[in-house]
Amino acid sequence: MNKEKKIFIVRCGEVALKGLNKPYFERMLVDRIRRVLRKYNEVEVKRNEGLIFVKTPGDLDPDLIVGEISRVFGVASISPAIEVDSDLDEIGKAAVEFMQELIEKKGVKTFKINAKRADKNFPVKSPDIARTIGAKVLKGCKTLKVDVHDPDCLLFVDVRKGKSYIYEQKIMGYGGLPLGTNGKGMVLLSGGIDSPVAAWMMAKRGMLIEAIHFHSYPYTSERAQEKTEDLAQIIAGYCGRFKMHIVNLLPIQEAIVTNCPEEETTILVRRFMMRIAEKVAKETDCCLLITGENLGQVASQTAEALVVTDHSVQIPVMRPLIAMDKIDIMDIAKSIGTYETSILPYEDCCTVFLPKHPTTKPKLEKILESESKLDVEKLINDALASKETIIINPAD
Repeated sequence: MNKEKKIFIVRCGEVALKGLNKPYFERMLVDRIRRVLRKYNEVEVKRNEGLIFVKTPGDLDPDLIVGEISRVFGVASISPAIEVDSDLDEIGKAAVEFMQELIEKKGVKTFKINAKRADKNFPVKSPDIARTIGAKVLKGCKTLKVDVHDPDCLLFVDVRKGKSYIYEQKIMGYGGLPLGTNGKGMVLLSGGIDSPVAAWMMAKRGMLIEAIHFHSYPYTSERAQEKTEDLAQIIAGYCGRFKMHIVNLLPIQEAIVTNCPEEETTILVRRFMMRIAEKVAKETDCCLLITGENLGQVASQTAEALVVTDHSVQIPVMRPLIAMDKIDIMDIAKSIGTYETSILPYEDCCTVFLPKHPTTKPKLEKILESESKLDVEKLINDALASKETIIINPAD
Protein backbone atom coordinates (compact mmCIF):
# COMPACT_ATOMS: atom_id res chain seq x y z
CA MET A 1 0.00 0.00 0.00
CA ASN A 2 1.37 3.43 -0.94
CA LYS A 3 1.76 5.39 2.31
CA GLU A 4 4.03 8.11 0.94
CA LYS A 5 1.38 9.68 -1.28
CA LYS A 6 -2.25 10.46 -0.69
CA ILE A 7 -4.56 9.48 -3.56
CA PHE A 8 -7.74 11.26 -4.61
CA ILE A 9 -10.09 9.93 -7.27
CA VAL A 10 -11.84 12.74 -9.13
CA ARG A 11 -14.92 11.98 -11.20
CA CYS A 12 -16.14 14.04 -14.12
CA GLY A 13 -19.77 15.11 -14.22
CA GLU A 14 -21.34 16.30 -17.44
CA VAL A 15 -17.91 16.02 -19.07
CA ALA A 16 -18.43 12.25 -19.21
CA LEU A 17 -21.34 12.74 -21.65
CA LYS A 18 -19.42 14.67 -24.29
CA GLY A 19 -18.92 11.82 -26.76
CA LEU A 20 -16.09 12.42 -29.22
CA ASN A 21 -15.28 15.72 -27.48
CA LYS A 22 -14.80 14.03 -24.12
CA PRO A 23 -10.95 13.96 -24.27
CA TYR A 24 -10.88 17.73 -24.85
CA PHE A 25 -13.10 18.44 -21.84
CA GLU A 26 -11.11 16.01 -19.69
CA ARG A 27 -7.85 17.73 -20.64
CA MET A 28 -9.36 21.10 -19.75
CA LEU A 29 -10.54 19.74 -16.42
CA VAL A 30 -7.13 18.26 -15.63
CA ASP A 31 -5.57 21.61 -16.48
CA ARG A 32 -7.94 23.48 -14.14
CA ILE A 33 -7.21 21.07 -11.28
CA ARG A 34 -3.47 21.47 -11.86
CA ARG A 35 -3.84 25.25 -11.76
CA VAL A 36 -5.75 25.13 -8.50
CA LEU A 37 -3.19 22.81 -6.88
CA ARG A 38 -0.02 24.36 -8.33
CA LYS A 39 0.63 26.24 -5.05
CA TYR A 40 1.40 22.86 -3.46
CA ASN A 41 4.65 21.02 -4.18
CA GLU A 42 4.91 17.56 -5.72
CA VAL A 43 1.27 17.21 -6.73
CA GLU A 44 0.51 14.91 -9.66
CA VAL A 45 -2.72 15.10 -11.69
CA LYS A 46 -3.36 12.45 -14.35
CA ARG A 47 -6.41 11.10 -16.15
CA ASN A 48 -6.98 7.43 -16.84
CA GLU A 49 -10.04 5.60 -18.19
CA GLY A 50 -12.54 8.35 -17.47
CA LEU A 51 -11.23 9.21 -14.00
CA ILE A 52 -8.72 11.77 -12.79
CA PHE A 53 -6.18 10.74 -10.17
CA VAL A 54 -4.54 13.30 -7.91
CA LYS A 55 -1.52 12.32 -5.85
CA THR A 56 -0.23 14.61 -3.11
CA PRO A 57 2.55 14.39 -0.51
CA GLY A 58 1.52 12.54 2.63
CA ASP A 59 1.90 15.59 4.86
CA LEU A 60 -0.75 17.64 3.04
CA ASP A 61 -4.13 17.89 4.78
CA PRO A 62 -6.57 15.79 2.71
CA ASP A 63 -9.51 18.00 3.69
CA LEU A 64 -7.65 20.99 2.26
CA ILE A 65 -7.03 19.21 -1.05
CA VAL A 66 -10.65 18.00 -1.27
CA GLY A 67 -11.84 21.56 -0.62
CA GLU A 68 -9.65 22.92 -3.42
CA ILE A 69 -10.70 20.30 -5.96
CA SER A 70 -14.41 20.48 -5.10
CA ARG A 71 -14.51 24.14 -6.21
CA VAL A 72 -13.30 23.26 -9.72
CA PHE A 73 -16.20 23.33 -12.15
CA GLY A 74 -16.59 20.04 -13.99
CA VAL A 75 -15.83 17.93 -10.90
CA ALA A 76 -18.75 15.70 -9.88
CA SER A 77 -17.20 14.06 -6.83
CA ILE A 78 -13.92 13.33 -5.05
CA SER A 79 -12.87 10.30 -3.05
CA PRO A 80 -9.79 10.12 -0.83
CA ALA A 81 -8.53 6.61 -1.57
CA ILE A 82 -5.72 4.17 -1.01
CA GLU A 83 -3.90 2.53 -3.91
CA VAL A 84 -2.80 -1.10 -3.94
CA ASP A 85 -1.66 -3.67 -6.45
CA SER A 86 -4.51 -5.45 -8.23
CA ASP A 87 -4.11 -8.65 -6.25
CA LEU A 88 -6.89 -10.02 -4.03
CA ASP A 89 -4.59 -10.67 -1.09
CA GLU A 90 -3.14 -7.14 -1.27
CA ILE A 91 -6.60 -5.62 -1.66
CA GLY A 92 -7.82 -7.67 1.29
CA LYS A 93 -4.96 -6.54 3.57
CA ALA A 94 -5.52 -2.90 2.60
CA ALA A 95 -9.28 -3.19 3.15
CA VAL A 96 -8.74 -4.61 6.65
CA GLU A 97 -6.37 -1.77 7.55
CA PHE A 98 -8.80 0.75 6.09
CA MET A 99 -11.72 -0.60 8.12
CA GLN A 100 -9.66 -0.84 11.33
CA GLU A 101 -8.92 2.85 11.02
CA LEU A 102 -12.62 3.64 10.46
CA ILE A 103 -13.59 1.58 13.51
CA GLU A 104 -11.15 3.60 15.59
CA LYS A 105 -12.04 7.03 14.18
CA LYS A 106 -15.77 6.71 13.46
CA GLY A 107 -16.96 3.80 15.52
CA VAL A 108 -18.09 1.85 12.44
CA LYS A 109 -19.95 -1.34 13.33
CA THR A 110 -21.47 -2.51 10.02
CA PHE A 111 -20.25 -2.46 6.44
CA LYS A 112 -20.95 -3.53 2.89
CA ILE A 113 -18.50 -4.04 0.02
CA ASN A 114 -19.25 -2.45 -3.36
CA ALA A 115 -16.80 -3.95 -5.86
CA LYS A 116 -16.25 -2.84 -9.44
CA ARG A 117 -14.03 -4.66 -11.93
CA ALA A 118 -12.99 -1.95 -14.40
CA ASP A 119 -10.29 -4.30 -15.72
CA LYS A 120 -12.33 -7.00 -17.44
CA ASN A 121 -9.21 -9.16 -17.76
CA PHE A 122 -9.01 -9.49 -13.99
CA PRO A 123 -9.84 -13.16 -13.34
CA VAL A 124 -12.40 -12.59 -10.57
CA LYS A 125 -15.77 -11.02 -11.27
CA SER A 126 -17.21 -8.12 -9.25
CA PRO A 127 -19.63 -10.11 -7.03
CA ASP A 128 -16.88 -12.59 -6.14
CA ILE A 129 -14.45 -9.74 -5.40
CA ALA A 130 -17.01 -8.30 -2.99
CA ARG A 131 -17.54 -11.65 -1.26
CA THR A 132 -13.82 -12.37 -0.98
CA ILE A 133 -12.86 -8.95 0.38
CA GLY A 134 -15.88 -8.94 2.68
CA ALA A 135 -14.76 -12.26 4.18
CA LYS A 136 -11.23 -10.94 4.72
CA VAL A 137 -12.59 -7.82 6.46
CA LEU A 138 -14.83 -9.91 8.74
CA LYS A 139 -11.87 -12.12 9.65
CA GLY A 140 -9.56 -9.15 10.29
CA CYS A 141 -12.10 -6.94 12.09
CA LYS A 142 -13.92 -9.11 14.62
CA THR A 143 -16.27 -6.31 15.78
CA LEU A 144 -17.75 -5.72 12.30
CA LYS A 145 -20.91 -7.17 10.83
CA VAL A 146 -22.26 -7.08 7.29
CA ASP A 147 -25.37 -4.98 6.62
CA VAL A 148 -26.38 -4.91 2.97
CA HIS A 149 -29.32 -2.54 3.52
CA ASP A 150 -28.09 0.29 5.78
CA PRO A 151 -24.38 -0.12 6.58
CA ASP A 152 -22.36 2.37 8.63
CA CYS A 153 -19.74 2.15 5.87
CA LEU A 154 -20.11 1.38 2.19
CA LEU A 155 -16.60 0.32 1.20
CA PHE A 156 -15.79 0.71 -2.50
CA VAL A 157 -13.23 -1.51 -4.19
CA ASP A 158 -12.32 -0.38 -7.71
CA VAL A 159 -10.15 -2.96 -9.49
CA ARG A 160 -8.20 -1.56 -12.43
CA LYS A 161 -5.34 -2.70 -14.59
CA GLY A 162 -2.24 -2.90 -12.41
CA LYS A 163 -3.67 -0.89 -9.50
CA SER A 164 -6.83 -0.98 -7.42
CA TYR A 165 -8.41 1.65 -5.19
CA ILE A 166 -10.25 1.47 -1.88
CA TYR A 167 -12.37 4.29 -0.52
CA GLU A 168 -15.57 5.01 1.39
CA GLN A 169 -16.47 8.63 0.66
CA LYS A 170 -17.84 10.36 -2.41
CA ILE A 171 -17.61 14.07 -1.66
CA MET A 172 -19.74 16.05 -4.08
CA GLY A 173 -18.36 18.82 -6.28
CA TYR A 174 -20.35 21.47 -8.14
CA GLY A 175 -20.40 19.68 -11.50
CA GLY A 176 -20.82 21.84 -14.57
CA LEU A 177 -18.15 22.24 -17.24
CA PRO A 178 -14.45 23.14 -17.01
CA LEU A 179 -13.64 26.84 -17.24
CA GLY A 180 -12.53 27.95 -20.66
CA THR A 181 -14.71 25.53 -22.63
CA ASN A 182 -17.49 28.05 -23.36
CA GLY A 183 -15.96 31.38 -24.30
CA LYS A 184 -15.88 34.55 -22.19
CA GLY A 185 -18.63 36.83 -20.94
CA MET A 186 -18.86 40.28 -19.35
CA VAL A 187 -20.88 40.32 -16.13
CA LEU A 188 -22.48 43.53 -14.86
CA LEU A 189 -21.44 43.12 -11.23
CA SER A 190 -23.11 45.08 -8.45
CA GLY A 191 -22.91 44.70 -4.69
CA GLY A 192 -26.26 42.89 -4.50
CA ILE A 193 -27.19 39.26 -4.10
CA ASP A 194 -28.06 38.43 -7.71
CA SER A 195 -25.19 39.41 -10.01
CA PRO A 196 -22.46 37.46 -8.15
CA VAL A 197 -24.67 34.37 -8.36
CA ALA A 198 -25.22 34.98 -12.08
CA ALA A 199 -21.46 35.23 -12.63
CA TRP A 200 -20.89 32.01 -10.68
CA MET A 201 -23.58 30.16 -12.63
CA MET A 202 -22.14 31.14 -16.02
CA ALA A 203 -18.64 30.21 -14.87
CA LYS A 204 -20.06 26.85 -13.81
CA ARG A 205 -21.12 26.34 -17.44
CA GLY A 206 -17.48 26.69 -18.52
CA MET A 207 -17.48 30.42 -19.30
CA LEU A 208 -14.54 32.63 -18.42
CA ILE A 209 -15.71 35.96 -17.06
CA GLU A 210 -14.71 39.57 -16.80
CA ALA A 211 -16.73 42.09 -14.81
CA ILE A 212 -17.83 45.69 -15.09
CA HIS A 213 -18.95 47.65 -12.06
CA PHE A 214 -20.71 51.02 -12.10
CA HIS A 215 -20.52 53.53 -9.25
CA SER A 216 -21.91 57.00 -8.60
CA TYR A 217 -19.20 58.47 -6.42
CA PRO A 218 -19.57 60.61 -4.29
CA TYR A 219 -23.26 59.61 -4.00
CA THR A 220 -22.04 56.07 -3.47
CA SER A 221 -19.19 55.50 -1.02
CA GLU A 222 -15.79 53.97 -1.60
CA ARG A 223 -16.87 51.23 0.79
CA ALA A 224 -19.65 50.28 -1.63
CA GLN A 225 -17.03 49.65 -4.33
CA GLU A 226 -14.86 47.73 -1.88
CA LYS A 227 -17.86 45.53 -1.13
CA THR A 228 -18.18 44.67 -4.81
CA GLU A 229 -14.46 43.93 -5.00
CA ASP A 230 -14.87 41.61 -2.01
CA LEU A 231 -17.68 39.79 -3.84
CA ALA A 232 -15.52 39.55 -6.97
CA GLN A 233 -12.73 37.98 -4.89
CA ILE A 234 -15.11 35.31 -3.64
CA ILE A 235 -16.18 34.53 -7.23
CA ALA A 236 -12.52 34.41 -8.26
CA GLY A 237 -12.10 31.57 -5.78
CA TYR A 238 -14.12 29.47 -8.22
CA CYS A 239 -13.05 30.85 -11.59
CA GLY A 240 -9.56 32.21 -10.99
CA ARG A 241 -8.27 35.74 -11.40
CA PHE A 242 -10.12 38.07 -13.76
CA LYS A 243 -10.37 41.73 -14.70
CA MET A 244 -12.97 44.11 -13.31
CA HIS A 245 -13.64 47.39 -15.09
CA ILE A 246 -14.92 50.24 -12.92
CA VAL A 247 -16.94 53.07 -14.49
CA ASN A 248 -18.36 56.28 -13.00
CA LEU A 249 -22.03 56.51 -13.99
CA LEU A 250 -22.90 59.73 -12.15
CA PRO A 251 -22.64 62.21 -15.08
CA ILE A 252 -25.01 60.04 -17.11
CA GLN A 253 -27.48 59.81 -14.24
CA GLU A 254 -27.39 63.58 -13.74
CA ALA A 255 -28.00 64.19 -17.44
CA ILE A 256 -30.98 61.82 -17.44
CA VAL A 257 -32.50 63.37 -14.32
CA THR A 258 -32.11 66.87 -15.80
CA ASN A 259 -33.48 66.15 -19.26
CA CYS A 260 -35.82 63.13 -19.14
CA PRO A 261 -39.10 62.13 -17.45
CA GLU A 262 -38.51 60.99 -13.88
CA GLU A 263 -40.39 57.69 -14.26
CA GLU A 264 -38.05 56.66 -17.10
CA THR A 265 -34.84 57.21 -15.12
CA THR A 266 -34.28 53.59 -14.15
CA ILE A 267 -34.72 52.13 -17.62
CA LEU A 268 -32.69 54.89 -19.28
CA VAL A 269 -29.81 54.38 -16.87
CA ARG A 270 -29.97 50.65 -17.47
CA ARG A 271 -29.71 51.14 -21.24
CA PHE A 272 -26.59 53.25 -20.79
CA MET A 273 -25.04 50.63 -18.54
CA MET A 274 -25.67 47.97 -21.16
CA ARG A 275 -24.19 50.08 -23.96
CA ILE A 276 -21.05 50.78 -21.95
CA ALA A 277 -20.73 47.13 -20.95
CA GLU A 278 -21.10 46.10 -24.59
CA LYS A 279 -18.27 48.38 -25.70
CA VAL A 280 -15.96 47.08 -22.99
CA ALA A 281 -16.99 43.50 -23.82
CA LYS A 282 -16.07 43.94 -27.48
CA GLU A 283 -12.69 45.41 -26.52
CA THR A 284 -11.92 42.42 -24.29
CA ASP A 285 -13.17 39.59 -26.54
CA CYS A 286 -16.25 38.85 -24.44
CA CYS A 287 -18.94 37.37 -26.66
CA LEU A 288 -21.94 38.24 -24.49
CA LEU A 289 -23.18 40.16 -21.45
CA ILE A 290 -24.28 38.54 -18.19
CA THR A 291 -26.69 40.14 -15.72
CA GLY A 292 -28.36 39.11 -12.48
CA GLU A 293 -31.80 40.22 -13.65
CA ASN A 294 -34.77 38.19 -12.49
CA LEU A 295 -38.16 38.47 -14.19
CA GLY A 296 -40.53 40.75 -12.30
CA GLN A 297 -38.23 41.38 -9.34
CA VAL A 298 -38.02 45.17 -9.77
CA ALA A 299 -39.38 47.78 -12.19
CA SER A 300 -36.46 47.45 -14.61
CA GLN A 301 -36.91 43.67 -14.80
CA THR A 302 -40.43 43.36 -16.16
CA ALA A 303 -40.75 41.64 -19.53
CA GLU A 304 -41.43 44.99 -21.24
CA ALA A 305 -38.45 46.63 -19.54
CA LEU A 306 -36.09 43.81 -20.48
CA VAL A 307 -37.14 44.05 -24.13
CA VAL A 308 -36.42 47.79 -24.13
CA THR A 309 -33.11 47.21 -22.34
CA ASP A 310 -31.99 44.57 -24.85
CA HIS A 311 -32.77 46.94 -27.71
CA SER A 312 -29.82 49.10 -26.61
CA VAL A 313 -27.18 46.45 -27.45
CA GLN A 314 -26.38 44.09 -30.29
CA ILE A 315 -24.61 41.26 -28.49
CA PRO A 316 -26.54 38.55 -26.60
CA VAL A 317 -27.51 39.09 -22.96
CA MET A 318 -27.49 36.04 -20.68
CA ARG A 319 -29.74 36.11 -17.60
CA PRO A 320 -29.16 32.80 -15.78
CA LEU A 321 -31.45 33.82 -12.88
CA ILE A 322 -34.35 34.96 -15.03
CA ALA A 323 -36.96 32.40 -13.84
CA MET A 324 -35.62 31.59 -10.38
CA ASP A 325 -37.35 32.34 -7.09
CA LYS A 326 -35.49 34.83 -4.92
CA ILE A 327 -35.20 32.32 -2.10
CA ASP A 328 -33.39 29.90 -4.44
CA ILE A 329 -30.97 32.63 -5.52
CA MET A 330 -30.29 33.42 -1.88
CA ASP A 331 -29.64 29.74 -1.15
CA ILE A 332 -27.00 29.61 -3.89
CA ALA A 333 -25.44 32.84 -2.62
CA LYS A 334 -25.16 31.29 0.84
CA SER A 335 -23.68 28.06 -0.49
CA ILE A 336 -20.96 29.82 -2.52
CA GLY A 337 -20.14 32.32 0.22
CA THR A 338 -21.33 35.63 -1.29
CA TYR A 339 -24.54 36.17 0.68
CA GLU A 340 -23.15 37.70 3.88
CA THR A 341 -21.12 40.22 1.88
CA SER A 342 -24.00 41.01 -0.48
CA ILE A 343 -26.34 42.04 2.35
CA LEU A 344 -23.91 44.52 3.89
CA PRO A 345 -25.73 47.92 3.94
CA TYR A 346 -23.70 49.83 1.35
CA GLU A 347 -25.63 51.48 -1.47
CA ASP A 348 -24.92 50.98 -5.16
CA CYS A 349 -25.47 53.19 -8.19
CA CYS A 350 -28.93 51.76 -8.89
CA THR A 351 -30.30 53.37 -5.73
CA VAL A 352 -29.18 56.87 -6.74
CA PHE A 353 -31.92 59.11 -8.21
CA LEU A 354 -34.42 56.27 -7.87
CA PRO A 355 -37.84 57.54 -9.09
CA LYS A 356 -40.85 57.28 -6.78
CA HIS A 357 -42.99 55.67 -9.48
CA PRO A 358 -40.76 54.02 -12.12
CA THR A 359 -42.38 52.89 -15.32
CA THR A 360 -42.88 49.13 -15.41
CA LYS A 361 -44.12 48.91 -19.00
CA PRO A 362 -41.86 51.25 -20.96
CA LYS A 363 -42.53 51.89 -24.64
CA LEU A 364 -39.46 51.82 -26.84
CA GLU A 365 -40.55 54.83 -28.91
CA LYS A 366 -40.94 56.97 -25.78
CA ILE A 367 -37.56 55.87 -24.44
CA LEU A 368 -35.91 56.70 -27.76
CA GLU A 369 -37.62 60.08 -27.74
CA SER A 370 -36.21 60.78 -24.28
CA GLU A 371 -32.73 59.66 -25.33
CA SER A 372 -32.88 62.08 -28.27
CA LYS A 373 -32.60 64.88 -25.69
CA LEU A 374 -29.22 63.52 -24.62
CA ASP A 375 -25.80 63.44 -26.29
CA VAL A 376 -25.67 59.68 -25.96
CA GLU A 377 -22.31 59.05 -27.62
CA LYS A 378 -20.54 61.80 -25.67
CA LEU A 379 -21.95 60.57 -22.38
CA ILE A 380 -20.83 57.02 -23.17
CA ASN A 381 -17.37 58.10 -24.31
CA ASP A 382 -16.88 60.28 -21.23
CA ALA A 383 -17.90 57.38 -19.00
CA LEU A 384 -15.46 55.08 -20.78
CA ALA A 385 -12.73 57.66 -20.31
CA SER A 386 -13.28 57.34 -16.55
CA LYS A 387 -12.86 53.56 -16.66
CA GLU A 388 -10.35 51.93 -14.36
CA THR A 389 -9.37 48.29 -14.63
CA ILE A 390 -8.21 46.20 -11.70
CA ILE A 391 -7.18 42.58 -11.38
CA ILE A 392 -9.32 40.47 -9.07
CA ASN A 393 -7.49 37.63 -7.35
CA PRO A 394 -9.14 34.93 -5.21
CA ALA A 395 -9.62 35.87 -1.57
CA ASP A 396 -7.08 34.35 0.78
